[in-house]
Amino acid sequence: MKTTGLIFGAAALLAAGTASAETMKVAADVGYAPHVMASVTGGVEGYNVDIIEEMAKRMGVEAEVIDQEWSGIFAGLAAGKYVVIIAPTTVTEERAKNMLFGEPYFEVNYQFLIKKGAPQINSLDDLAGKKIAVNKGNFFDKWLSAPERMDKYKWELVRFGKNADAIQAVATGRADANLAGDTVMGWTAQKNPLVEPSNLVISTGRVGAMAFHTTNEEMRKKFEVVMECMKADGTIAKIHEKWTGQKPTEGGAAYKVVPGIGVPGFANYDETPSGSGC
Repeated sequence: MKTTGLIFGAAALLAAGTASAETMKVAADVGYAPHVMASVTGGVEGYNVDIIEEMAKRMGVEAEVIDQEWSGIFAGLAAGKYVVIIAPTTVTEERAKNMLFGEPYFEVNYQFLIKKGAPQINSLDDLAGKKIAVNKGNFFDKWLSAPERMDKYKWELVRFGKNADAIQAVATGRADANLAGDTVMGWTAQKNPLVEPSNLVISTGRVGAMAFHTTNEEMRKKFEVVMECMKADGTIAKIHEKWTGQKPTEGGAAYKVVPGIGVPGFANYDETPSGSGC
């Protein structure tokens, strides 16, 4: 299989949104570490790149990644510019009504980042009265700012325009912790020896999955069969650990094969067995 590449501009717009016997067009917002990033040797690399390359190999096709900004990624799917969105996509009720979600393969978890060697965080009580650096206005800022948590833990929020600056505040001791997704925290700790992830991982109860157009049930089923087997044989868990330095939640979405096709409890879930045998 050839190395997954980037398709830009007009060439990307001309690509058909169906898989041929040779290639399939897939979409991601390139630059979101550690999921899909530009490689220094050309092309792309990352957590989701490894997943789609292995899926393509097992399906007997090749994958090409279209670099699509997140703000337009769902519109591109609706327009048929690509087969599937491989960027990490949280499953929500609203989204599930407008697209087909495949087998969930990761949990949407929050995690803190602390300075290397600092006292570990095992519960939110360990952060009471502490300074927490956060990317201004994002989901993590809103979670930390919720009155029920602010009133109880009385932490001080130090807000930054970019999460990279929030991480730097922790590394230099200007903040006690930073909050973001667990995959981001694991990857950051592997790259920056001055910080480490917290023992505490906060489950949101949500999962992530790949997304398909509502008319592409056949393609979703093909992906479902492969994804279920990649979970069952440990491939998804190995990719997760490779890019985050942490094992996924035991018995969670990276391991558990879900009955039917899609995400139970959400629109467009199909309870028909996929037939993967995994």
